[in-house]
Amino acid sequence: MPLVLHVDSDRWRDHLRATWNPDIVPVAKGNGYGFGNHRLFAESRALGAKTIAVGTYFEVPATELNSSGREDVVVLSPWRPFLEMPKSQNVIHTVSRLADLVSIPAGSRVLIEVMTSMRRHGIGARELRHTMLLNALDRIRFEGWSLHFPMGAGGTSANLREAQQLAKAALDVRKSTLWVSHVPAQKLADIGENVKLRMGTALWLGDRGALSVKATVLDVHSVRRGERVGYRQRRVTGDGHILVVSGGTANGVGLEAPTAAATVRQRAIAMAKGGLDAAGMALSPFSIEGKQRWFAEPPHMQASMLFLPATVAPPAVGDEVDLDVRHTTTTFDKVSMD
Repeated sequence: MPLVLHVDSDRWRDHLRATWNPDIVPVAKGNGYGFGNHRLFAESRALGAKTIAVGTYFEVPATELNSSGREDVVVLSPWRPFLEMPKSQNVIHTVSRLADLVSIPAGSRVLIEVMTSMRRHGIGARELRHTMLLNALDRIRFEGWSLHFPMGAGGTSANLREAQQLAKAALDVRKSTLWVSHVPAQKLADIGENVKLRMGTALWLGDRGALSVKATVLDVHSVRRGERVGYRQRRVTGDGHILVVSGGTANGVGLEAPTAAATVRQRAIAMAKGGLDAAGMALSPFSIEGKQRWFAEPPHMQASMLFLPATVAPPAVGDEVDLDVRHTTTTFDKVSMD
């Protein structure tokens, strides 16, 4: 009785082929954008990718690297001296501090991350001619400069301007490949001659029409207004049915990342949802007859209880219902390549 991500595989792969080009480095990290990283590695190879990016050293597929050695793997999280890491010449490290450039073993394959307006990791532009960095360039196997830009306010034009400025500062120090994120693929030539674009969401989730998520109806119970239901024995607000459907907190259902609330509309929505939460009401991601339905109570580990008013005919046990979830935070029981 699973929570299933259905993939229209022909349509999905048409999008992958239309999006990918040799300047793109596919990203496979976290939950693999809902598909799983193992599948994304296989799809990347099918596209012809020679380099794939992962989030952490834990996500480097050591077994596959050792057995095939077919592609290089860039680790996006910065190298730190206390981390355990695979010993493979296929691994390209990201270094974001001067001190780490001194500590990383000689001959390591390294991208040097330059601080951008995101202010997460990176060596500041004013430090690019620091003696520690200049000395390290000949000690390591330098693979290029890494630039990771923000999303949202300022848009892609702001990222492009910043990329041009930082690229010039970095390339004046040492000519090499530029590795960028969150810049339009068609604008790479505006940054420089040798630019690689790391791409995750736009590649794997760029055609949402090829993807659908289905949950299975596990139980249906008739209820009357005022009756108590669930672990927390809440009273239902009217006559209707309680549906028990697959998908709970273990799958990531009902869990949300903090809202960005970058616009007035987003802030208004966040305030409205906060008010409903305070009243013990939460709209679920499950839809029946084209409408989102209310949770009867907060989701359980692997199932959720929904309230369906009496005006709507309930689905039968074994039927599937739609739900809209964030793919990067959902663990599906099964991925069905239809």
